[in-house]
Amino acid sequence: MAGGTGLLAAAGAAQPFALSAQERGASVDGSRSASLFLPDDGPAPATIDRLPLDWSKERTRTLQAQLERAGYDGILLTNQWNIIYFTGLWHTTTERMIHCFIPTQGSSPIWFYPALDRDLIRSWWFEDGDMYFDWLDVAGAMPNEGIVKKGPTRDLWVWLMEGLKRRGFAGRPLAVDKELVPTAQKKVVDVLGSPMAAADDLCLAMRMRKTPLEIALTRRAYSYFDRIHAFARDLILTHGTDLVDYEVAHAAEKFGTDLIMNDLNFDGKPHSAVGVSVGVKCRAGQPTGYPHPNQFYYNKVERGQALQVSGVVRIGGCGGECYRPYMIGPRTAHMEKIWTGARDACLMQKDLSRKGTECADVAYAIHELQVGRGLQDYIYHRPAHGEGMEGHQPPYLALGDHTILDTGMMFSVEPGLFDPQTGVGANFSDGFIVQDEGPSLQMSRLPWSEEWAFIDI
Repeated sequence: MAGGTGLLAAAGAAQPFALSAQERGASVDGSRSASLFLPDDGPAPATIDRLPLDWSKERTRTLQAQLERAGYDGILLTNQWNIIYFTGLWHTTTERMIHCFIPTQGSSPIWFYPALDRDLIRSWWFEDGDMYFDWLDVAGAMPNEGIVKKGPTRDLWVWLMEGLKRRGFAGRPLAVDKELVPTAQKKVVDVLGSPMAAADDLCLAMRMRKTPLEIALTRRAYSYFDRIHAFARDLILTHGTDLVDYEVAHAAEKFGTDLIMNDLNFDGKPHSAVGVSVGVKCRAGQPTGYPHPNQFYYNKVERGQALQVSGVVRIGGCGGECYRPYMIGPRTAHMEKIWTGARDACLMQKDLSRKGTECADVAYAIHELQVGRGLQDYIYHRPAHGEGMEGHQPPYLALGDHTILDTGMMFSVEPGLFDPQTGVGANFSDGFIVQDEGPSLQMSRLPWSEEWAFIDI
């Protein structure tokens, strides 16, 4: 009975916020906040919805040239993001094995895939491949072809190696996009006669350096994200303390999803509207004081508190994070000190992230700024991580990363500061891309100003 009473009490507490997020959002469109956007600085947003197959084929040819220089006759791609990058096939990974082999001399991948994904794979870039039924597999069993049988579990890793041997790759120098564990390497040697060398660095080096088309598509994703943030800010300014952070997040996510999907060319069939993700979060008050809170966000928006709108938006896999922290009046000096310290570190990252600079040097300068302002108690993490289709990607703006920044490397922007004692935190994020010359290029058009973030409701 006590549990039932608790549920009724919780339901009663939620009543002040019973108006739906969509109903509240209908009264705003983001135009008020959009007037504060930074001016365009190029490149222009892409007009395409995804990276075309021709782009993936060019990337594969570049990889093949590198394999040839390194003395390899082909590479086995096992990593989902390597497969997506080099073949353009967007797919879901589970325990089921989807691998593809890129021969150094050849015009298409060789696929090793489950029946589950046969329509996706065969309707994309497909000339050759072997299919198994499902995990766990039995040799010869193909219920989809009317063959139902039980038997010993087939080792699909050995099955794949046998497929390569059948195609003439036994005894030839081959690579794989990861370091194989001894048991897997032994099976390679047993079937093919020689080990596969780890060449994950070849794939990662290319994926870390964004091409002009990736940057243009990223800019398109961020142009939508700008409008999502403007909508969320207008919603907060308009409805203020009538909101909970949950409502802000879901109204903004619905607004953004409608905005993007109504602008994409898609027909519900495979290979269109791929790599699209629209995730928006909002945390108000106490949760802002932690970098990775584990509590559910259902907190009333109130005066005198910190609030953060965050998330990730991608189109065709291109895009990234964009966060903005707010300090709602009346503000304390402590709130302003944390916000300003985080903001100034972001601007420092933009200026220092130049081609030829070491990642550790950027991190060192930012941490010195934070400590020099007496903010060391609120530092929880490195300033930034590399950004790719998979999210976090090397290199990192961290004290122990000695990678030299190069054109096209993209980073989050997160020299955040967090005070769990007062429930005040400020963590910006954005997309900064290293250019040939000068400071890094900001993907969003959101400002870093007090005018944007010091709001009164």
